[in-house]
Amino acid sequence: MILGIKTDQPESTICLYNGKNKEVYSWQAHRQLSDTIHIKIQDLLDKNGLNYNDLTGLVVFKGPGSFTGLRIGITVANTLAYSLNIPIVSTNGEDWFNNGLDMLKNGKNSKIILPEYGAPVHITKPKK
Repeated sequence: MILGIKTDQPESTICLYNGKNKEVYSWQAHRQLSDTIHIKIQDLLDKNGLNYNDLTGLVVFKGPGSFTGLRIGITVANTLAYSLNIPIVSTNGEDWFNNGLDMLKNGKNSKIILPEYGAPVHITKPKK
């Protein structure tokens, strides 16, 4: 079972692929992404009678997109891949999930994903 995570915009998406069928779920996460992403993943797994140990790989959208959204989604994906000892890959573009599935089928494992923001990160300078 492959899990996909895309958190580059206010509408976040998770995908589940069982080798034949793909289920896609999106929700308006906005500023509640860190509060909702785990709940939404668990709900999708529960709906399909699965648990985290049933996952065999992860596909994550690497960007460009929201600085905070990408950090949250990629951190969740990296943590799951590490803790479950499963392969992880990242892609971008319109067909990101299918491209990631192909990468996993070809044995690719990036081990850790870094976000691609699409522009330099702007961090506020300290006032003092």
